[in-house]
Amino acid sequence: MTSKQRAYLKSLAMEMEPIINIGKSSVTPELVTAVDEAINKRELIKLSVLKNCIDDPKEIANLIAERTHSEVVQVIGKKIVLYRRNKDKSKIQLPDAKGKK
Repeated sequence: MTSKQRAYLKSLAMEMEPIINIGKSSVTPELVTAVDEAINKRELIKLSVLKNCIDDPKEIANLIAERTHSEVVQVIGKKIVLYRRNKDKSKIQLPDAKGKK
């Protein structure tokens, strides 16, 4: 993913609300399944790490991205943004390497 594409996805994510909260159980198989289903439908999702979760949000983001074959767009504080292109019906048109859509 290029920096232009990442910047574009960050701008889309700014307006989004987190759809999944990660609590004290941290990364469970059920959480990974929920994230996988959500990212399959939406392509771009935002997660929130709750205060009762003691794990590092960056480590959580990398672990979930690895298990769902997605990419970490950004981690800011306790918010995580993940992206995975839907090969069948892509909703988000990323800019090409030169910044054009």
